Amino acid sequence: MLNKEGRGATTPAANDAAGDTHTFTGNRGLRVEEGLIFEIGRTDVSGVDVDEPAPFRLRLGGQERQTAPELPGLSEPEALRHYVRLSRNNYAIDSGLYPLGSCTMKHNPRLNEAMARLAGFADVHPLQPLSTVPGAVDLLAELAHWLLEMTGMATVALSPKAGAHGELCGMMAIKAAIAERGEGDKRKKVLVPHSAHGTNPATAALLGFEVVDVPARPDGTVDPASVEALLSDEIAAIMLTNPNTCGLFERDILAIADAVHKAGAYFYCDGANFNAIVGKAKPGDLGVDAMHINLHKTFSTPHGGGGPGAGPVVFSEALAPYAPLPLIVMGKDGAKLVERAEDLPTGSKPFGRLTAFHGQMGMFTRAMAYMLSHGSDGLRQASEDAVLNANYVRAGLRDVFSQPFGDRICMHEVLFDDHFLEGTGVTTLDFAKAMIDEGYHPMTVYFPLVVHGAMLIEPTESESKASLDLFVATMRDLAFRARDGKGEAFKSSPRFSPRRRLDETRAARQPKLRWEKPEPFKEAAE
Repeated sequence: MLNKEGRGATTPAANDAAGDTHTFTGNRGLRVEEGLIFEIGRTDVSGVDVDEPAPFRLRLGGQERQTAPELPGLSEPEALRHYVRLSRNNYAIDSGLYPLGSCTMKHNPRLNEAMARLAGFADVHPLQPLSTVPGAVDLLAELAHWLLEMTGMATVALSPKAGAHGELCGMMAIKAAIAERGEGDKRKKVLVPHSAHGTNPATAALLGFEVVDVPARPDGTVDPASVEALLSDEIAAIMLTNPNTCGLFERDILAIADAVHKAGAYFYCDGANFNAIVGKAKPGDLGVDAMHINLHKTFSTPHGGGGPGAGPVVFSEALAPYAPLPLIVMGKDGAKLVERAEDLPTGSKPFGRLTAFHGQMGMFTRAMAYMLSHGSDGLRQASEDAVLNANYVRAGLRDVFSQPFGDRICMHEVLFDDHFLEGTGVTTLDFAKAMIDEGYHPMTVYFPLVVHGAMLIEPTESESKASLDLFVATMRDLAFRARDGKGEAFKSSPRFSPRRRLDETRAARQPKLRWEKPEPFKEAAE
């Protein structure tokens, strides 16, 4: 039943006020209230029968455990129910729009999953002799070919396991190239714009470089003049994100690349936002020397939960000799996965080995399935649709939300700030928490740092017009509620989630990283 405002006549909040939500179990329909697995399981039992081991000799040199691990014992139905119930508390791309800017939480096509589960790919082991996995090597070579075709670069290292790992790979190649030129002791600085991803300065610092900030122009982009003013024979590279984290294309990228190269430095491009320009622009044509590609962001492989990730790095002709092992090399007999430097073509000078094995085979298979099912025209359209959807959200909110760099066309994500909330008592965080009550995962907040109270929204190409219309209408309604003097309600959000708002400051300062058995409850004496 709907009221005159089009909302449900009976809401959970109304039930709470009427005292109608009390249940004996604490459950509310399908939302089951359950303790931690340590609280519902028993450490003295196991859900499986394990035979007593036959006599054996310990080979742990006295390092074996002296006491049994306190693992909770559950039967199979209990364990299954526990994790299914937990899964119902998760927000996922399969349950709704995921507007996290910069993260690109796009749909993971089930076709990709089916291909990755084919026995020849799912069962492959990194220690198998290469002679037994020619199909897997051919897939790596095919993926490498299309990554180079789309980027206009010379070679690609597939082994990096994620975007930040890819950054490390690219910058290690740059460091090796500079050392080869005999300038390793001189070029110790890296330029990093304010609009860069946070991992960029972290990567540079990890490798021993001094980070030099490059300010943003009032329009959110990098001014070539600012870069030129900072260039010297001490600069090793610039790490520039394009499109940048403000959701804007760096229109002067060619001038920036030219200035950097004239100064003897290299151009590292953060390719996290490559999904906005696939089929539209090739980084190699823009003067890029090295760039990582997040397969989860651009080619729809699964994202989140700490992995599995894949961050291949493409290199220009200038840096190709320094690409790490293992490396796919094409010869007269087809593709070959080279494991040792002495087996590489003449002139190769790999900086070493970045990781133990060859990369994430499952992610490569999923990405390849995505590429083949879309084709070149489909990949280009995906980029176009991502940009279209972001601008549709921008157009739908521009008269209500505030934009830090003016009402201008964005790329794959749109950036707002908190100026529209001034005087309401509602903060960016409050607004994000209220979105949870509306059934949405919050957008990325307080990032990028170049604007105050940032709200970065990326709908991706996966969302339909109907999905975006509802999202825009919800955002507008929240904004109107804040402006109408109902800001106090935002402070208590979320109210309908399994847990209410946490004291995040206290959680950060006094984290509890492990479960501790509570003290036994003592009843009062009669």
